[in-house]
Amino acid sequence: MRVVVQRVKQASVSVEDGVIGQIGVGLLVLAGFEAADQPADAHWMAQKLVKLRVFSDEQDVMNCSVADIGGDILAVSQFTLYASTKKGNRPSWGRAAAGDISRPLFDAFVDQVSLALGRPVPTGAFGANMQVSLVNDGPVTIAIDSRNPE
Repeated sequence: MRVVVQRVKQASVSVEDGVIGQIGVGLLVLAGFEAADQPADAHWMAQKLVKLRVFSDEQDVMNCSVADIGGDILAVSQFTLYASTKKGNRPSWGRAAAGDISRPLFDAFVDQVSLALGRPVPTGAFGANMQVSLVNDGPVTIAIDSRNPE
């Protein structure tokens, strides 16, 4: 499982000109899956995200998590995180898990994040053409991969 996490002042996701998920201060999480991913990857990632200390404390040091500040998380499925650009200029999506594999993993991930955060997590529409809007705070943008935890 691979995610790109952005600390935001606000974020929303729309489909066909209608907002279907939005948050204020918190994390926008773009999440992608490969065929080898398991529910354990989703659980590990959920725990990592909720505890990730990227928000400032009283001394303006990134020492607080989204849970510490009472922030929210917006989760958006993003198969293109597994793009390969090795051959030519047209990306290949061969490593990205098919929808019948990635959708249950994404749903499990959202459930795990909701459980760890203690409240529902808004999402985009799986497999839809979405428009994501955000005000990146910092900016702070971090990539995390469950297969290569750094």
